[in-house]
Amino acid sequence: MQNPQGLVRGLGLLAAMSINIANIIGTGVFLKARVMTCNVDTPAAVLGAWLAAALLVTAGALTYAELGAMMPAAGGEYVFLRETYGRRFAFLYGWTYFFLARGGALAAQAVASAIFLNIVTGGALNAVRFEAGPVKLGGLQAVSTLALVLTALLNCAAVQSTGRIAIALTIFKTVAVAAVGVAGFLAVRGDWANYGLINSGGACEGVAAGARGGWAGFGAAMLGALWGFHGWANLAPLVGEVRDPQRNIPRAFLGAIVVVAALYLFANASYFYVLTPTEIASVSLDSSVAMEVIRNYLGPMAAGLMAGVMMISSLGAIHAGMASGARVPFAMARDGLFPEILGKVSGAHVPVCSVLLTAGWSVVLALSGSYDKLTDSAMFAHWMFFGLAAVALVLLRRRDPGAPRPYRVPGYPVVPGLFALITLGVLASTVYSAPWQSLAGLALMLVSLPVYWILERRSERSQ
Repeated sequence: MQNPQGLVRGLGLLAAMSINIANIIGTGVFLKARVMTCNVDTPAAVLGAWLAAALLVTAGALTYAELGAMMPAAGGEYVFLRETYGRRFAFLYGWTYFFLARGGALAAQAVASAIFLNIVTGGALNAVRFEAGPVKLGGLQAVSTLALVLTALLNCAAVQSTGRIAIALTIFKTVAVAAVGVAGFLAVRGDWANYGLINSGGACEGVAAGARGGWAGFGAAMLGALWGFHGWANLAPLVGEVRDPQRNIPRAFLGAIVVVAALYLFANASYFYVLTPTEIASVSLDSSVAMEVIRNYLGPMAAGLMAGVMMISSLGAIHAGMASGARVPFAMARDGLFPEILGKVSGAHVPVCSVLLTAGWSVVLALSGSYDKLTDSAMFAHWMFFGLAAVALVLLRRRDPGAPRPYRVPGYPVVPGLFALITLGVLASTVYSAPWQSLAGLALMLVSLPVYWILERRSERSQ
């Protein structure tokens, strides 16, 4: 079924839920336990931080489910914010999403995939060099670029193909996370008494003293868990291509969160069964807690196996993230706020030009080496817009109470209100832990305002 934007509603419930799961599960579940243990010291507090993060993103998913079912058009938050706050604010979001949030995330995931492949190949990529005229690429840069190009090409196929690939990759990811948990509980060395211990003297390499203990420590642990859930809202830009959106959008949002939360809690519970909190806090930056758990089960081959799993997990996140990321510039182009060509669709009803531009900008960021700073800045921008979307739901309820709402948030207005309020706390924690990156994100958003003014003036003159 084709929608008014020229796209096809080709994603069923399983495909839509799989895209969101693939967006969420990256490497955080394998890497964050060490830092979070340093933040809060006890297994119960670590698991509590994961649970609190899951509840927070569930409130966000419930909020987005109502907005998405009410406005099932490509662009997600861009559409929600446009209908609530107007074109200027929607442009500010779309600008930030394209140049900072989505591009930086895709670049970071591509580089992570290359690093994991380098581990699998025993460092072989370090010796590889590609030269073509003035262009010189190392092995890691070349693989990062290749990962982005290949996933872009896959996303140029019909959206049904994107959905099938997402289902396959999601099955792999869920099985991989579950397997890590099972391996932990089946490991030769395990002790339930570990849950009663605290971190005492762990190395905590790279963890700032100000992020350890007390409410500051729990806030830092929450940020780590929220990074693990990063991507929970990335189905939103694709709601214009979901079949039976009034029914499937809420189910896809909630189903993805429930599956991922269960997997994360299970995997982290297994870590503390195998290792004490002090041992987890002392894991080196060159390893991961998941790798140490698997090493107890499989021995020396664990490093290569876990690197391979994390590489495929990163590629899955790139594939799903590319699909959602391309729909925002597409929606903006349809509104005349980005180049017109980005609003066109191919014979397969896919915004190919938008996909290729998203991939191209991500390649630029990956080659620049600035993706880490960009993704830190994106954390501030992302959560600011999440909070504004929750406020938008409340404003729309008051402004137009009789509008069709196929799905309504249970517990309104408490659920969206608490989500918006806690979002302020997340923003404060982000500013406290990364002030310069937060300011950089805010500066990039402000740059969009004169650009918007120029575009609107040109639009007025052409009329």
